[in-house]
Amino acid sequence: MIYGYIRVSTDKQTTENQRFEITGFAAKNKLKVHCWIMETISATKELDKRKLGKLLKKLKEGDVLVASELSRLGRNLLQVMSILHYCMSAGVQVWTIKDNYRLGTDIQSKVLAFAFGLSAEIERNLISQRTKEALLRLKSEGRILGRPKGRRNSKLKLAGKERQISALRQDNISKSEIARILKVNRMTVARFITESGVENNLPMFSSC
Repeated sequence: MIYGYIRVSTDKQTTENQRFEITGFAAKNKLKVHCWIMETISATKELDKRKLGKLLKKLKEGDVLVASELSRLGRNLLQVMSILHYCMSAGVQVWTIKDNYRLGTDIQSKVLAFAFGLSAEIERNLISQRTKEALLRLKSEGRILGRPKGRRNSKLKLAGKERQISALRQDNISKSEIARILKVNRMTVARFITESGVENNLPMFSSC
């Protein structure tokens, strides 16, 4: 079976961006996500208190776990490596979209998993530090942070996203939410759906 795993840290975040990425990946590769696991919880929580922990116990050899990126599984190297080691020992593959990894049971996958986990942790720390320094510098210069009111992205890029939009609509995701994800106006999404007929042939999804 193919499992789609989605995690956000707080209820102020949305799971739809990650679901959109996994849905698009599945459509592009002609795959069917048989089961979705979504949770709002910090990755620093003990694994047995997360839905992911329960999922790992039910995974079988040959199953595939798909996530938008490895950092969705854990927030530090040791946690990520522990999860990957468990999956590889059980014959379960871990696929990530942003990092484009297909981690299996071979030694190359283990080496790649270790290298990525280490580099991801270092990069997160560097990005966090650079962001804090940049914000402090801008504030000290009297700069107003955030996007100016009224400014919009005028370049629309919906062409080629028919299957992803169809899948989101099948999952009862509103046009407004799709517009937010694609960073376009809601009416643009509505017109695109009507004119392209993307709701005529929708994939079906089931939850665990």
